[in-house]
Amino acid sequence: MSLSGKHLVLGVTGSIAAYKAADLIRQLVKTGAEVQPILTPAATRFIAPLTLGTLARREALVGLWPEAGPGADAALWTQHVELGLWADGLVIAPCTAQTLAKLAGGHCDSMLTAVALSARCPVLVAPAMDHDMWHHPATQRNVRTLEADGITVLSPASGELASGLVGDGRMPEPDAIVGALGPWLANAPGETDRPSEASLAGTRVLVTAGPTREAIDPVRFLSNGSTGTMGFEIAREAARRGAEVTLLAGPVSLPTPPGVNRVDITSADDLLQAALAHADADLVIAAAAVSDYAPADASDRKLKKDGDDLTLTLRRTPDVLATLGQQKREGQTLVGFALETHDGEANARGKLERKNLDWVVLNVQGEAGSGFGTGTNRVTLIGRDGQRIDVATAPKPEIARAILDAVA
Repeated sequence: MSLSGKHLVLGVTGSIAAYKAADLIRQLVKTGAEVQPILTPAATRFIAPLTLGTLARREALVGLWPEAGPGADAALWTQHVELGLWADGLVIAPCTAQTLAKLAGGHCDSMLTAVALSARCPVLVAPAMDHDMWHHPATQRNVRTLEADGITVLSPASGELASGLVGDGRMPEPDAIVGALGPWLANAPGETDRPSEASLAGTRVLVTAGPTREAIDPVRFLSNGSTGTMGFEIAREAARRGAEVTLLAGPVSLPTPPGVNRVDITSADDLLQAALAHADADLVIAAAAVSDYAPADASDRKLKKDGDDLTLTLRRTPDVLATLGQQKREGQTLVGFALETHDGEANARGKLERKNLDWVVLNVQGEAGSGFGTGTNRVTLIGRDGQRIDVATAPKPEIARAILDAVA
């Protein structure tokens, strides 16, 4: 869906990432969207309303109460209602832990929260906070509440944070958010559009997610940059649709989605054993990024420096997906992921055939808004029956929904 002519309310809250709102507005205006900025009072400590208003070519709003006082034009007192009707979409980026909590609790103490309560349009929030704040049980509880209310929560990106820590909690970059908004608006469900809460009732779903770690010694390992977000979102959506979901999770810092049975694993060998123990599932979606090689002889003691170089002999790890494909039973659906850097479709189709998959989900590492460590993804679903479905860049919860719509 094009953003040209769309009315977007952009909420900006009191995060250091508020400076990104200027570039976000600039890019949205360039697409032809009309943007109404609304700042919380705390956001004005990080970026001036005049800056955002100038870029949007509309006055940036802050206060809930008209400055002109009780005798002001009555329209000023209902501005939050008017904006709630005017907007095609409400986007809050960055969204602090405080604002998440206020939205989840239905609080109405600012122009932004008043518009959020009044809005009849889809709402998307892009959280931005420190790693530990994001993973706090209270924050995750608020996220689940918002999702249950139909609000799309864009998964934060991973990287260096303002605190100096490295982890997930970063607001996704403006170009990734802009790329996600068109598909989000096109696919944003109304009350009657969402798949039935019981559409997968009675279905057993197995999802693998995250990386594996292959030990070099007790303190070092070989791994990859998977955060597990895509697999966790698939598990969350499958459970929301009523499935009995088992999630085999590599070492990631993500809370267990509600209603999901989580089994933690570390290595590819662990994953194989866990997958075989749950291989009777009706639908298997293998989103884990499994290490292809492991040290042939892991040391039971920390290796010390001995000379300038260290030579490791690597062995092939078990091919979990191929093993599941070899023993796939009739009526079972097996879905794999192919993260590629080149010749993507050819490599994905080869994986589909070699591993006896019903579907392969192709995405490209290094492509804007796709791959490891982003809150968005862009995928192509390729089916054994010849189907090919392109899913444009969108928040990972929306990608999870599209994948299940296709394969379930």
